[in-house]
Amino acid sequence: MYKVLIVEDDPMVAMINEQYVCRNKSFLVQKTCRNGQEALEYLESQNTEANGDSSIDLVIMDVFMPLMNGIESLKKIREKKLDCEVIMVTAANDPSTLEEAMHLGVIDFLIKPFAYERFQVALEKYIAKELAFRDANKTIDQSYVDSLISSPVSYHSQNDELPKGIQKKTLDLITDYLKEKKGWVSGDQISEDVGLSSVTVRHYMSYLTETKVVNVEINYETGGRPSMLYRKS
Repeated sequence: MYKVLIVEDDPMVAMINEQYVCRNKSFLVQKTCRNGQEALEYLESQNTEANGDSSIDLVIMDVFMPLMNGIESLKKIREKKLDCEVIMVTAANDPSTLEEAMHLGVIDFLIKPFAYERFQVALEKYIAKELAFRDANKTIDQSYVDSLISSPVSYHSQNDELPKGIQKKTLDLITDYLKEKKGWVSGDQISEDVGLSSVTVRHYMSYLTETKVVNVEINYETGGRPSMLYRKS
């Protein structure tokens, strides 16, 4: 299992991120830190104890935090050559933050609020990169490089051929339903109203979110686990 460090100063968001990680059986949350300074100290201690091989594989890190923000922390991780990858999670939507994070080599950049499905795409990107470099004897060609640099989960615009697992009839059923709705609606409500399983609805809502057909936000006022709400863009 890949070991994950969550760096997030908001306890609620940290809890949601941990729940999202734990729903993917390939990952295990090793620790949660509340700021970049604490995270850096932990990574360095783990790196020392592991004789140069950090026990943390993946860091999921917020940008805006006290003591040391996410960008500063990421710079330190790269400067110290700590062996871990980073997914940046932030409410920041300015191009400069995204550009700097990309220059520092993040696996992915998630803007809050994000859907569970989009979070899983980021985790799958990490797995794809790890598997791509695992075979040291593999011969590198252009197709290999292209598959590595591009996202392992392929989404297409509405004008392209639909990806595998997405049927036009079902897609039209869901989008027509969303057009009639004036406000936000949960995945469970969509499932009940259109007569599809919750698993199918989640799959289609992930595609519609990625193709910018729908907007998504997190509903924290459920009394239990937060749920996703959707609305036609």
